[in-house]
Amino acid sequence: MLLGFKTELKLNARQRVLLAKHCGVARHAWNWGLWLTKNILDHNKAHPEEKLKFPTAIDLHKLLVAMVKSENAWYYECSKSTPQQALMALREAWKRCFKKTAGVPKFKKKGRRDSFTLEGTVKVLGNNKIQVPVIGVLKTYERLSQVPTKSCTISRQADRWFISFRFKVEERKSGRTCVVGVDLGVKALATLSTGEVITGAKSYKKYAAQLSRMQWLSRHKTIGSINWKKEQVKIARLHRKIANIRSDTLHKLTALLAKNHGTVAIEDLNVSGMMKNHKLAASVADMGFFEFRRQLTYKCQLYGSKLVVVDRWFPSSKTCSNCQSKKETLSLSERMFECNHCGIFIDRDLNAAINLSKTVS
Repeated sequence: MLLGFKTELKLNARQRVLLAKHCGVARHAWNWGLWLTKNILDHNKAHPEEKLKFPTAIDLHKLLVAMVKSENAWYYECSKSTPQQALMALREAWKRCFKKTAGVPKFKKKGRRDSFTLEGTVKVLGNNKIQVPVIGVLKTYERLSQVPTKSCTISRQADRWFISFRFKVEERKSGRTCVVGVDLGVKALATLSTGEVITGAKSYKKYAAQLSRMQWLSRHKTIGSINWKKEQVKIARLHRKIANIRSDTLHKLTALLAKNHGTVAIEDLNVSGMMKNHKLAASVADMGFFEFRRQLTYKCQLYGSKLVVVDRWFPSSKTCSNCQSKKETLSLSERMFECNHCGIFIDRDLNAAINLSKTVS
C-alpha cells in the first residue's frame, strides 16, 4: 500500500521566493483551465447542436503551451510539471463533479491553500535533504526515510512550508483476535467497549475566543496594508495550531485502536447531515469524525487489523447490551441507559460501544 509522509521544510530566502513562484504558476494554470472548461460547458448548454469536446488534461496542457505559456515568460522559471499537475488535478475535480461526489471546482485565490506538485527527479539525499526539480536540494527539520519516490507536493500553511510524498510499504499481518467497539460522540470523542473513554482535544472551543478577538482586530485594518498582512499571518498560525492539536489527538487514538485490536467496529455516521444541525455543527467539526474514519481506515490496513463499519440505522444506543431488548425512544438528554426488562443501568455511550462490538461475527 502507499503511505504518505509530510514534514516541514527548512528554507532560505531564495527558496521561499522559488516556492512562491511555483505556487503562482500552479494557481494561474488552474484558474485558466477552469475558466476555459466553464466556457466550454456554457457553450454546450447554450448551443446543444454545436457541442464542443470537453478537454482532457493532455488537451488542456497543449492549449496552455500554445496560448498561455508562450506569452508569459515567468512560466519558464518554474518546473514544467507544475502546470501539468495542476491541470490534471482540475480534470479530476471535474470528474468528481460530473459523478456528483463533489461540487463544481472553484477559482483559487493567492495566499489560500497555496500548493503545487512536482514530478520527475525527486530523490531523498541523506537524512534531512531531498532533491526536487528546478528548485534543487531542500532541507527538512525531520529525518527522512530512504525510500524511492517519483513526485512530491509542497504546500504552505501560514508562514511555513511543508513537503509531502508517498512511498510503498508492506502491510503487516496481525495475529490479534480481540474486538473493540467505538462509539463517537460530542461530549467525549470516543467511548470504547472496554470501558475506556477518550476525551477529545476540543481545540477550537479552547481557542475560539482568542480567534474571534484576532479576527475582530483584523476588520479594522486596511485590506492589503502591512499591518493587515501581519494580522492575517497570526490568524493563520492560530488556525494551524488548532488543526494540529486535533490531528495529533486523532492520530494517537486511531494508532492505538489499529495496533492493539484485531477488529475495530465503528458506526457509519452521517457527518454531512450532522453538520446541518447548527447547534451541533461546531462541536462535530471540532471532533473531526470524518478524519477519524479516514485515518482508521488506512491504519487498520497498514497494521493488519479489520475495520467493520456498522450501518448507520443500527439502533446501538436504543438496544440493551445485556438482554438485547430495544427501547422505542431515547432522547439526547438521557445520558444513562436503563433497561426496563433486565434493569441494567449503564452509560449510553458505553452501551452503544458494546453493541457495536457484538455486531462482529
